Amino acid sequence: MAVKTLELEGIGTVSLHKRRGARHIRLSITHSGEVRVTLPFWAPYQTGIAFVKTKADWIQEQKPVLAPVKQGHPVGKAHHIAYESGQGTTISTRITGNEVRILLPVGTRWDSPEAQKAANSVGIRALKKEATRLLPTRLETLAKQHGYDYQSVAIKQLKGRWGSCSQQKEIVLNCFLMQLPWELIDYVILHELAHTRVMAHGPVFWNEMKRITPTTDKLRKAIKLHKPVL
Repeated sequence: MAVKTLELEGIGTVSLHKRRGARHIRLSITHSGEVRVTLPFWAPYQTGIAFVKTKADWIQEQKPVLAPVKQGHPVGKAHHIAYESGQGTTISTRITGNEVRILLPVGTRWDSPEAQKAANSVGIRALKKEATRLLPTRLETLAKQHGYDYQSVAIKQLKGRWGSCSQQKEIVLNCFLMQLPWELIDYVILHELAHTRVMAHGPVFWNEMKRITPTTDKLRKAIKLHKPVL
């Protein structure tokens, strides 16, 4: 699948996905506010761009309003945001111990768009660091506990889902899982492990989930209250 990503003034980040078998242009908004467009493989990218521009008002109405990342905001299981006054003329960031530090030039507010962009960027770096250290081990533990096997695991920043599992049993876990309670992290991991036996979300799959997680229905509802954001 061919993908092109660009910034459109007044709209923001737009990703254009050419998919074989698609007959129509489809438009959606991810939890992070990115505009996603699916195009027939033969359609020019410019067609998708023109379509997005005609939907600019609708897109702005549908985009989620994200709360600002404040001082002390928890990042994963062991980090928190720390805004500090810096000596330079530009914003700089670093991860030191348990602190995700954003060094602000004099006169730059923590809630400015520039500071928020920097906080989100370095916060995601911290999440990836934690996720890479913790999630593969947890996946291995749960797989052994419930008798599953898988081919590989990768940690990525996903915008619209918590994880995935391929036909080859290759599992991908979203670094934003580190923002969830552990019971929901385990639910997602078990969800992907269940896909190593049953790919489709039908009755057989959900019976498999309930076999290994009796509270599946409760957890399934609970995770819908969360979004993959910092």
